[in-house]
Amino acid sequence: MASLRDLGLSEYEARAYRALLNTGPTTAKELSRASDVPMGRIYDVLNSIEQYNLVRSQTASRPKKYVAVEPSTALDRLLDDKKRELEEKAEQYENIVDELSDELDAAEPVEEQFWTASVGEEETTDLLLERLTAADERIIMVASTPSPQFDVTEVGDQIVEELEEAIERGVDVDVLLTREMVASLSEEVGRRYRERLSGEDSFQVRTSEEVTGTFNLIDDMEVVIQVPNPLGSRETFAMIDLKDPEFAGEVYAEFEPTWNDAEPLSF
Repeated sequence: MASLRDLGLSEYEARAYRALLNTGPTTAKELSRASDVPMGRIYDVLNSIEQYNLVRSQTASRPKKYVAVEPSTALDRLLDDKKRELEEKAEQYENIVDELSDELDAAEPVEEQFWTASVGEEETTDLLLERLTAADERIIMVASTPSPQFDVTEVGDQIVEELEEAIERGVDVDVLLTREMVASLSEEVGRRYRERLSGEDSFQVRTSEEVTGTFNLIDDMEVVIQVPNPLGSRETFAMIDLKDPEFAGEVYAEFEPTWNDAEPLSF
């Protein structure tokens, strides 16, 4: 069940506020008895919830009396405090990420060959998006047919977002698709292409019916290959990420003639 403690109050603070709602204006001594908060702690607790703006005090009376702020107002104030706290935390984490990014990017990249693979819809999507995010200079995307394993609308939108961010950081993007693949994309992808991507000098889309596979080239040194189901269905079986500049060069050599003969995409 939801509790005032979920919004940042201590157990004693929550007890004191709930008791004040029932007692009406009361003294600290009376509130201690009504809330089961020890008398030795009650003033600290009242000062604390007063700082949260959950109670008002009548300083002119002797002894001093306290009254609870209405629950709707009190909860809104606690919520605002939590939002501010989360925003401050988010800003702190963003600053930490910026500092660590500069520090870790300064390390020399490892040039050894390396490969990894993922199986399953979520895992293959995550791997593809991760590698697009890692691109620094160039992305080449080649796609022949949509895979039933992917929600083309959802994944297509995510890929477009990654491509937009890549272009913003200075990455050149070339996309080669079949007409079937173009037709399968969502209206949102088409709209974003027309309104935000088609005018970018560093972004090109072409179509060709000579495309027979689905793969991505990252920075001329990494190939992300979609592996079809070996049993013959059109589902994606796995995604393999292979970091090998020599192999990436061979793949590009096969890609280049098809790209040169392809037609620029038009609506």
